[in-house]
Amino acid sequence: MSKLILTHEVTGLGSAGDVVDVKNGFARNYLIPQGFAVAWSRGGEKQIESIKAARTARELATIEEAQHLKQTLENATVKLTVKAGQGGRLFGSVKTSDIADAVSAAGIGSLDKRKIEIPNAIKVTGTHEATVRLRDDLSATITLQVVAAK
Repeated sequence: MSKLILTHEVTGLGSAGDVVDVKNGFARNYLIPQGFAVAWSRGGEKQIESIKAARTARELATIEEAQHLKQTLENATVKLTVKAGQGGRLFGSVKTSDIADAVSAAGIGSLDKRKIEIPNAIKVTGTHEATVRLRDDLSATITLQVVAAK
């Protein structure tokens, strides 16, 4: 097991500034090369405090923005145009990056694809829902209108 300090939020693991124990391969092959974490050390304790202070400052500035974005997202229906075959079955499925691109194209705002969660794979046209984690304590539900490309 490797002890790491997270520098970014990692879904299912923790937020920036958290100290976590993960398997060596996960740390060596994914978290450290992607820049999501650094190795823990005694000197790293100071780094943890600065990361947490920066995160707190960012959160305070974005509370009102996040609440406004939540209202906007929940009141809007985002239209996704995808390739589909007979009977409305999609070629593949809708990905979180597709949803993020559609939201920004609609002029609602920009979303991080890693914060979008699709409860059930979207493989047919129609109306679907996805959840966006705006903050640790605030989520919004997006209504998606998936239509076939002509």
